[in-house]
Formats: sequence, structure tokens, C-alpha cells
Amino acid sequence: MDLIARLRAGLPGEAILTDPDVTGSYANDMASFCEAGRPAVVVLPRTVEQVQHVMRTATELRVPVVPQGARTGLSGAANASDGCLVLSLVKMDRIIEINPVDRIAVVEPGVINAVLSRAVNAHGLSYPPDPSSWEQCSIGGNIGTASGGLCCVKYGVTAEYVLGLDVVLADGRLLTTGRRTAKGVAGYDLTRLFVGSEGSLGIVVRAVLALKPEPPAQLALAAEFPSTAAACEAVCEIMARGHAPSLLELMDRTSIRAVNDMAQMGLPDSTEALLLAAFDTPDPAADLAAVGALCTAAGATEVVPAETAAESDLLLQARRLTLTALERVKSATMIDDVCVPRSRLAELLDGTAAIAEKYDLTIGVCAHAGDGNTHPTVCFDAADPDESRRARESFDAIMALGLQLGGTITGEHGVGVLKKEWLARELGPVGLELQRGIKGVFDPLGILNPGKLF
Repeated sequence: MDLIARLRAGLPGEAILTDPDVTGSYANDMASFCEAGRPAVVVLPRTVEQVQHVMRTATELRVPVVPQGARTGLSGAANASDGCLVLSLVKMDRIIEINPVDRIAVVEPGVINAVLSRAVNAHGLSYPPDPSSWEQCSIGGNIGTASGGLCCVKYGVTAEYVLGLDVVLADGRLLTTGRRTAKGVAGYDLTRLFVGSEGSLGIVVRAVLALKPEPPAQLALAAEFPSTAAACEAVCEIMARGHAPSLLELMDRTSIRAVNDMAQMGLPDSTEALLLAAFDTPDPAADLAAVGALCTAAGATEVVPAETAAESDLLLQARRLTLTALERVKSATMIDDVCVPRSRLAELLDGTAAIAEKYDLTIGVCAHAGDGNTHPTVCFDAADPDESRRARESFDAIMALGLQLGGTITGEHGVGVLKKEWLARELGPVGLELQRGIKGVFDPLGILNPGKLF
């Protein structure tokens, strides 16, 4: 019995896609410079039992399986390989439970981040992780890549909110990890192991997520600086003085000018860096005043605090438009997510500017500055082979700089195909050997998302 016939034995017909024109549309995520193959079939299960049937079939026939969410990723982690089975979890999109007493939500992997956020808001709660693609990205994808977001400086990343998981293993067995309780230290923390594993260890089919009380509306501040060094000094002072902003974002000159060109934001051409801070504390105005004073002391030429939530939204608009604006500069972009210690942030920004000059490219940087997590965005003409080569080389140079500064090659986008060579450099030979060993325990046949990470 062939693959399709075996799948049909346990799946409804509409869950199996075989038309090459249709399956080809599932070949890749949003990353540049990442190879993608042609899947043999795409399966869209709706139940845990259907996922188990798929994995048992794949194991019996030794067929590689590529798990997918909403395919908003930026590392090629969801890219198909030739002849693979693409397992799309988008139809498993139920919010199973919201429990205000235990402050948890139980969800399927296809639930969209923003949908969950709005649902828990109705109970006076919040699910803090908020990737920029939160209106499109799925919780399963967020778990697979250990996503971050704008609020991580105060509230942390996805891994800190995943309490437990149901995972279908490569051979079809169902594993339950973690807990529903606020505390729990029994055994090895397998839950954390799956978070960020990019579908290489198992298929997440259900997640228990921690919730927080919904915070007050935040107020924001914008500060203009004559240099990135001055802006980064302000970031260091804000964090060293014990402030807890709900958002602390930075834009460099290239990003500012791209946004100005697109949206006529009116920012002065002399602005070399724009720092955006926000607080959702009981007295945000007092916090903004204190941070504004630190910005002024660090050399800010203009500090504009908001007085209302509407004014805050206007101040933050420039940051939200950054990627869209940079995408207008050239026909293609490569978005990095190198993360460094906050104390080395200025060195990374200045080094990136030097790399842009060396390779004669436009590279704009926006950053979750409070985390040291930067997003250098390389703009290039995909139809120009030489410019494409320089773009890839500059991308690698930025990762090398990040490691040199004591950082990591990825703060929130994951490794996928794009950065797997660099993962080996960051882990070192011993770390790489052990991680491959863990992969072998969970996936001895190597059928789960092959070619990713290692």
C-alpha cells in the first residue's frame, strides 16, 4: 500500500492534498536564501488521533515529515524537502479552555496568537508573548521557534509561558509533558526541550499556557538621539537603574529614514537613533518622566512623552512600520535576529553600520533594545547575483559579530535552514554532539523535519 492510500485509511479525504500546484504552495516560509523542495503530499489534520495516524504511517514508510504552522517564520524551519509529507497544523485551532482561577489556557497549535490574546483579555487576563506577526502567526509556530516580541523586556518569551505540552512522537505515541500547576519540578524538563525545537523532536498538538492579569494601558515616550552610542547608553542606564519598561525599542538612522520616506513621520534628518519606551505601571507618567531624564542626560535632543494611549500609539507607529518601510527600499530583505548583552548593543549597531558600508548595502536596524535583541535587515536586489551574494555575506558577517560580542545567532526567529551552519559554531563540538544525541532519542529514523538545525 502506498503513502496516499495509507493516509486515507485514517484521514478524511479533504485532509489530504496531492495536487502539485496546491502542495507547492506549502513549500516554504518567509525566509530568503533557504532551499525548499517539493512535498509529496500535504496533510491537514483536525484531531490528535489523525496526527498519530500520520506519524505512524510516516514511520512505517520512512517518509520525512515537515511540520508547519502559519509559515510566517524567517529561518526556513517550515520549508519542505523533496518527497516529504508536510503536516500543517492550521486546522487544529481550538481554544480548549481558559481558566481564570488557575490562570492557564489550553489550546491547539493552530490557534492564532492575536485570537488567543483577545480571548483571554475578555477574562481580564493576558497572554504576553507578542511577536510582530501576532495577527498571523500560530501558537504552535511560536512554540516551535521559541518566539519573542515587543514586550519581552518585561514579560519574557514564549518558553516562560509554556507549562505543559501534548506531543505526538515520531512513531505516533502521545507524550504529555509538564503540568497545569503553578509549580512543578518532577523529572527532566521535557517541556522546555520541545520549545524551540522547530518540529525536530515531535509534533505539538496541545499546549497548556500560563496567563497573567491584564496590565493597565501603557504610555510611551519617544527620544531622539544624535548617535546610536548615545541611545544605547540611555538603554543601559534605564536598565541599570532598575526600571521595568513594558517596551524598549530602538531604530537606527536607516530605519528612521525608510519610515520617513514611506509615511512622512516628520522625524528630523539629524536623528541618528530613535528610542521608544513604554510603561504599563500604575503611574506610567512618573516612570516616563524618570526615563526621559535619563535620555536627556545621555544626550537626547528631543524627548516626547505621551499623555494618552492614543498618543502612545502614534509614537509607536514608526517602530511598527519599520519592516514594511525597509521592504520598500529593495526587492528583497534578509532579517537577522542577533542578540547580544545589552552592554554590547552599541558595538553591534556600529559594527553593522560598518558592515553595510563594506558591502555597499542598505542595512537598517531596529531592536528590542531592552533585551539586546537586534533585527538588522539587509535590503538587496534579488535579481542581481552580485548584490545577492553581498547580502548573504553581510548577513553572515553580522552573525559573526554577534558571537564575537558574546551574543547568540538567534534571539527569537530560530535556526531552520538559514542558520544551521552558524548553530554549529555557537554550540561547539561537544554541544553539537549532545544535541544530535537528543535528536536521535526522540527521532531515531531522522524523519522529523530533516535538514533543519543541524
